[in-house]
Amino acid sequence: MPIAFPTPMPAEQRCHEFSGLYDVSLCLTMNRGVVGNKLHAVHKNLAIITGANQGGKTTFLRSIGLAQLMMQSGLFVGADDFKAELCSALFTHYKREEDTTMKSGKFDEELARMNEIAEHIGPNSILLFNESFAATNEREGSEIATQIVRALLEKGMKVFYVTHLYEFARGFFDEKDKSAVFLRAEREADGRRTFKLTEAEPLQTSYGQDLYNKVFAVENQTIGVESTMSS
Repeated sequence: MPIAFPTPMPAEQRCHEFSGLYDVSLCLTMNRGVVGNKLHAVHKNLAIITGANQGGKTTFLRSIGLAQLMMQSGLFVGADDFKAELCSALFTHYKREEDTTMKSGKFDEELARMNEIAEHIGPNSILLFNESFAATNEREGSEIATQIVRALLEKGMKVFYVTHLYEFARGFFDEKDKSAVFLRAEREADGRRTFKLTEAEPLQTSYGQDLYNKVFAVENQTIGVESTMSS
């Protein structure tokens, strides 16, 4: 896989320009080549990423974070080329599964983590959200996500947000704010994922039906084979 020495830009100059950017950790884990992505986002404070389930959205988000950490550590990055502004801090807010250590529900836990981040975050920070605030209903989750993102942008932060909350994503898209970019994970007509992200408006579906068909079609075929053998 390619590597490149990045071009760091001043913190106040919003810039994410790259090609062939990939998740280094995924590449090392799989021990083979992985799909890279490109983006031209200059003067953008917000990137909202939507699209098909298992289409590479979380992997893309991870590649952004890893490249930022590697660049600011004086390292090469996993890409053909990479240019981005320096950030004062990098934060992540990823959804978590429930476990025995939780003292309350998933949604309360998400809000508590967001509150902790708010106490430490400052101007020119970058915050990566991955399906945050989806532990409640669509309307409430969208409203909370919208208010939080607006507050972060007003305070001079940069946000990358992977989400299935259509109301949230569509709300920002309809504003036609030139400081926002909208990416969507590609899906072929036959349901195949390319793991490429392109600039596109949010869709109301994440194609969960594809996953259902993939899982249960196999199970139904197995049941059919067993029934034939027993008869």
